[in-house]
Amino acid sequence: MDKLIIGLGALTGSIVFILFISFLLSAPVWLLWNYCLVGAVVGINQITWLQAWGISILFKILFKASITTKSKD
Repeated sequence: MDKLIIGLGALTGSIVFILFISFLLSAPVWLLWNYCLVGAVVGINQITWLQAWGISILFKILFKASITTKSKD
C-alpha cells in the first residue's frame, strides 16, 4: 500500500512539474503577443496566459521538429 501511495505521489508530482514548465515556457509567447503584436497589428487583442499556453501547445503539435539522420550501412 505504501508503494502505491509513493507511486501516485510521484506521478502527481511529475504531472504538476510538467505543467509548471509548460506554463513557464508559454510566458515568452504571452509577452511577445501582448507587448509587440498588439501595438503593431491593428485588430489584434491581448491574450491571457492560458491562451498563450494553448497557442504554444498548438504550435508544438502543428510544427513538430523532426530530425532524421542517415545511418551508414
